[in-house]
Amino acid sequence: MANELTIDVDAFWENGYQIVRNAYTRDEIARFREAAFASRGRGPGDLLSNPKMRSVLTDGRFVAVARQILGSDDIWYSGDSSFTINSKQRGFHKDNVDRKDPKGPDWKGRYTLLRFGIYLQDHYSHTGGLNLRAKSHNTTDHAYGRNVYVRTRPGDLAVWSMRTTHSGNGVLYKFPKWVHPEPKDIPNIPKWRIAGADGDRLAVFAALGLDDAHHHRYVEYMKTRTYMVNSFRASHYDEQTRLEAKNAGLNIWDVAAEIEGDDTVGRNAAWEPIPYEIGAEKRVRA
Repeated sequence: MANELTIDVDAFWENGYQIVRNAYTRDEIARFREAAFASRGRGPGDLLSNPKMRSVLTDGRFVAVARQILGSDDIWYSGDSSFTINSKQRGFHKDNVDRKDPKGPDWKGRYTLLRFGIYLQDHYSHTGGLNLRAKSHNTTDHAYGRNVYVRTRPGDLAVWSMRTTHSGNGVLYKFPKWVHPEPKDIPNIPKWRIAGADGDRLAVFAALGLDDAHHHRYVEYMKTRTYMVNSFRASHYDEQTRLEAKNAGLNIWDVAAEIEGDDTVGRNAAWEPIPYEIGAEKRVRA
């Protein structure tokens, strides 16, 4: 199925996101849900190091979409992936490094880091889905762009630029469904107006990109974050996993090996800006 996935690349670069309809079967979504529940309480570590969930990255679908968007077969994964169960986090934000600084390196040239999201229940007629600000990937203004509630059905794959402003746990009105409330207004919406949830809310996320300055800078940023360093150190890939990734066209960036024995990493619990020069000297990988 990976080779059959096609997207409107021009629309992605214009709007900052795309939805790939029917990328997965209902049975696959059910298996992802089962694997996520079975992995609850497993502790830190990424999806690729989890035998129950690594197929999300190794089945080739993320890679097929990334190749089309980025115009390259050289797709890299640096350990940023996770799943959530009934997460309550909400609020517009960006995932890139220089999310608040328009002069930062992230805003020089085309940004090549992608966030993938699979929502493992219906959000076409149910609440709890993703909010995006259309065309917000070219500005640091978090209030810019039309607020879109992304109405996904089980099996759909969402992909957005990590510079795109987005929020989890959106609300879908019972009527009119084409009016999308802002995340900040959701606590004040009466329950009778809200379309109900479709059971437990599960989602799977991963970041992929090119082997370029943007990705190097993002890796250096991840090394400053406590939760990511804990994940890197808990993620171990056996030979079978590496072979499956290679067969899918996915290159693995072993960040854990780079930080081994380094006690200066992981000191920031929350986002903090990093100097411009960090990551710039690592444009060429060994």
